[in-house]
Amino acid sequence: MDLIVGIGQFEITNNENAFLKTYSLSSCVAVTVYSPLRKVAGMIHVVLPAPFNDQDGVTRPGYYAKTGIPLLINTMCRKYGCRKEELQVQMYGGARSRQSFDIYDIGRKNVDAVKKILSELGLSVQKTDLLGTESRSITMEAKTGLVTVYRQPLCFA
Repeated sequence: MDLIVGIGQFEITNNENAFLKTYSLSSCVAVTVYSPLRKVAGMIHVVLPAPFNDQDGVTRPGYYAKTGIPLLINTMCRKYGCRKEELQVQMYGGARSRQSFDIYDIGRKNVDAVKKILSELGLSVQKTDLLGTESRSITMEAKTGLVTVYRQPLCFA
């Protein structure tokens, strides 16, 4: 069973037959979280570091690192009984634009924001595949927590 994690969304499952998938991570960052003890897998597809206003963080919490990552972790702990100490965390994405005039550097800002939020939550990152100039799509196996990365060069018209 495939669970597609759309842009600004997160999914959590304890179905060992499930695969969490997200596509086309360029400047966006995906965070995968896995509890090997409870066989619970979670994934979020973060678009921006923080909401522009409080309402935006409430209506689209998964869209932002500041609101979405704590929500993902808290849901895994409360609903599925996970403990922070057992969680295995990985990060993917945050690509840079291949264009020289990319003054916003959103990929780097997303990576920095995600790392900061995870640190504030007392979580360490076990594996990363970040930055560069490739888009990534990832698949996470809920049974094992194994993440497979598919890369594609960023294209510009």
